Amino acid sequence: MYFKDSFHITYCTNVHPGQDWKRTFENIQKHVPKIKSEVAPKIPFGLGLRLSNKASEELNEEHHLADFKTWLVENNCYVFTMNGFPYGNFHDEAVKDQVHAPDWTTEDRLTYTIRLFDQLALLLPQGMSGGVSTSPISYKHWYTTDKDKKLALLKGAEQMIAVAKHLYEIEQATGVYLHLDIEPEPDGLLENSNEVVSFFANYLVPVGTVLLTDALELTPDEVTHLIKRHLTVCYDICHFSLAYEAPRDTFTKFKSADILVGKIQVSAALKILFNSTIDDEVWQLLSKFNEPTYLHQVTHKKHLKVATYNDLPAVLESKETFEELRAHFHIPIFLEKFGVLYSTQDQILKTISFLKDEKITTHLEIETYTWDVLPVELKEDLNKSIIREINWLKEQF
Repeated sequence: MYFKDSFHITYCTNVHPGQDWKRTFENIQKHVPKIKSEVAPKIPFGLGLRLSNKASEELNEEHHLADFKTWLVENNCYVFTMNGFPYGNFHDEAVKDQVHAPDWTTEDRLTYTIRLFDQLALLLPQGMSGGVSTSPISYKHWYTTDKDKKLALLKGAEQMIAVAKHLYEIEQATGVYLHLDIEPEPDGLLENSNEVVSFFANYLVPVGTVLLTDALELTPDEVTHLIKRHLTVCYDICHFSLAYEAPRDTFTKFKSADILVGKIQVSAALKILFNSTIDDEVWQLLSKFNEPTYLHQVTHKKHLKVATYNDLPAVLESKETFEELRAHFHIPIFLEKFGVLYSTQDQILKTISFLKDEKITTHLEIETYTWDVLPVELKEDLNKSIIREINWLKEQF
């Protein structure tokens, strides 16, 4: 929904299964009107649209795109952001590290992303900006040497510069402003704010200067402005919580580097605090979150640095002693505590506090995609759960 002169607030439709366009649209038609009637009955309701590559291809066939746009108007809905991180299926099968595939070293990822932007440009209401969030280049453990990682970052930069050029040309031709929102996460090639700043300074800007200065007849400063206007950050609160970064510190760092935040994904991670009197109970409850579909990286502070286990089974099998762990498992944002486990809801509240002082973005997308795989004690009716999350977020403002 859109609060005038304020924020677009929505949820990401990746919570609904949809490998192809038919099922994607069926789920949107089934769930969205019911959710809208509770959270935005009299005002337009924005959607965070997730399309697989197949669904996106099929949306361009026949009259599907025109029909969808008509449906949005008839139901007083609109699309302002899209989730372009998962390329393939995102439900009912093991996703794990394949959520990064194909990565930004491939033409498939570039083609998919540009198609999403072309569709978003047609779906956006007049005068509104739009963004597509995407992966942090690739998955770190697919590359065995620093040289290989650097080559992947270089290729990823070249591909993203091609997206920036396309978005610049769209804006020049139509006036529609679009941005690619790069989403760091644990074990991605970009994990934290320092790596994001380095990627812009050492890859995106130098590569873009070479590729775009003559091609677009712009000065190097104009090219830098173009890059940082159309390539932005998706700040996933869960992910940056796992990096042990305070929101205000991260946003200040980005501002100093002239890096924009295109979208904030409102999400909460599991926070595990240990106390010798309840440690057995903690481990027992944590094990209920061990499921086979998604990657659940686990981080902890070790000698002032963040150390990462690549998935929850690795930490469950470890023999280490911890004071605190944080697990990449998106749990309901309205949940402060679950039994002897906690959430990083405090990071959401700190982010909202910052937004009240400085509106660095107006795009807020709740991204709790794990309803199907939550422990049974946390499973409730899907629509009621989404409504509860949206209303909780609204109340914080």
